[in-house]
Amino acid sequence: MPRLRLAMAQTNPTVGDRLGNATTLLSMARLAYDQGAQVMLTGELALTGYPIEDLALRNNFLELSEQSLAAFASALERDGMGDMAVIIGHPAGPFHVNDSQTVPHHPARARNCASVLLHGKIQATYAKHHLPNYAVFDEFRTFIPGDQGLIIRLGDIDLGIVICEDLWRQDGPIESLTPYPLGALLVPNASPFERDKNTVREPLVTTRAREMNNTICYVNIVGGQDDLVFDGDSMIIDPKGQRIASGLRFREDLIVCDLDLPLAQSGAPLPANTQRVEISVREAGAQALENRPIVQTSELGTLWDALVTGTRDYVEKNGFPSALLGLSGGIDSAVCAAIASDAIGASRVYGVSMPSVHSSQHSLDDAAELANNIGLHHRVEPIANLVEPFDSQLGLSGLAAENVQARARGVLLMALSNSEGHLVLTTGNKSELAVGYSTIYGDSVGGFAPIKDVPKTLVWELALWRNEHAQDLGETPPIPISSIEKQPSAELRPGQTDQDSLPDYETLDNILDLLVVQGLDLPGIVARGFDQNLVAEILTLVSRAEWKRRQGAMGPRISSVAFGRDRRLPVTSKPTTFS
Repeated sequence: MPRLRLAMAQTNPTVGDRLGNATTLLSMARLAYDQGAQVMLTGELALTGYPIEDLALRNNFLELSEQSLAAFASALERDGMGDMAVIIGHPAGPFHVNDSQTVPHHPARARNCASVLLHGKIQATYAKHHLPNYAVFDEFRTFIPGDQGLIIRLGDIDLGIVICEDLWRQDGPIESLTPYPLGALLVPNASPFERDKNTVREPLVTTRAREMNNTICYVNIVGGQDDLVFDGDSMIIDPKGQRIASGLRFREDLIVCDLDLPLAQSGAPLPANTQRVEISVREAGAQALENRPIVQTSELGTLWDALVTGTRDYVEKNGFPSALLGLSGGIDSAVCAAIASDAIGASRVYGVSMPSVHSSQHSLDDAAELANNIGLHHRVEPIANLVEPFDSQLGLSGLAAENVQARARGVLLMALSNSEGHLVLTTGNKSELAVGYSTIYGDSVGGFAPIKDVPKTLVWELALWRNEHAQDLGETPPIPISSIEKQPSAELRPGQTDQDSLPDYETLDNILDLLVVQGLDLPGIVARGFDQNLVAEILTLVSRAEWKRRQGAMGPRISSVAFGRDRRLPVTSKPTTFS
């Protein structure tokens, strides 16, 4: 069997930063070349970042991207790497509006492509066929589908190329390529992380490898892009369905692997609408490579890494010098502070305790202990004197008086943000956001929400995991045990607890998961054993809170259905619509 030395570049691109992305890719190419790689494969749209959304509708963006692609090909040749084939993801276009693939009144004018670069030139290009238009994806709006297959004949090996969604669909390119005797299938991806994605992604690649009877080389991007998080976890699966190589989770990585692949069959008929391009590359490095061990991670550790990655990249890619958040002494702000500190370092995290006349001393003590454990900046700014003029002038009481306290805290945080340049983190969790248990322009204020997609019960699990992880490393557990064990409370009135207004969080989270993530309606949820009146009440709260969620900050998506891109419901509607 001929041997191919393949490198897969798992990079963290920033959307629109072609120069920065290309610089990273060029560094990866140098590492791959120095290890004797003959082919380097990158992730989907690795040159421009993903998703580019409506940037794909701008002719200038597409023209500059194609210039960057040509410049990258020239840089490979200039730096002595021109005889290593690099397969790079990029948008191509603009195409004329009367293109045969353009749907009438459809704005798309670009294709989602992977091009083969060799000897300073583009040797061939494949355009993605299947454009996902579900969950977080909106590619049918922004791209024109491809209709041509591509096989690269590299010496004695045939390599097929498809992009991400093309692998998930049984029809199209996969159906055409399955009967053909490929040596390997190369798949650039931009596959967002979500909880339990491992139970779907790897089984799919394994199934395809067995069905097609060839090796599948699947490379994914990493990093945070707005509310999406990409986890890497690139893989090479052999025809028996065994994972023989892996990329790290949530970190840039270069995977270099020797693959013994079947000999190309010259007489094999090409699949319909498929081009085969012959290229010649360097000889492989003489010294055989040893595959790296596959690193296993726990579920909670993986979720924590996803939240840290999303928070870190939002701060770093948007150029914020630091992050600021309110420290209430409760579990939510404690977990957010720990996430932020892991993301950008404790020295760049600023916590503010803002006690009111109803705040307990133990809450102040827990906030101070948290700050000391982590090493973040901490200050105390009482709000009683800020709240009193509103109460006295307007005669506020009840809920209105409670909300003024939350809004005074929001004003204080935004004032510090404006004065000192911090990004304000809002600390609400998914359970609270679902039922509207927050004060708009109060505790919901901020530019990023680290636990927006984390149910309350999972917040507690993550807090316990983070403390155990610290102990395993011989470090001080960051989150005070009192913050984990005490009854959650907004402390906006004497003796208040969350359960004054909400069912217990375990019950609430189970119902919300059935409603939001699994998409069940009232009868379906009641059939799972829940009280009908309680379910109806929760569904009404969720419906009424849609207007608040529309105005809220984005945060890392870790579930298959997060509030935002995944779930689009009207603000103006009758509650009975959802029951």
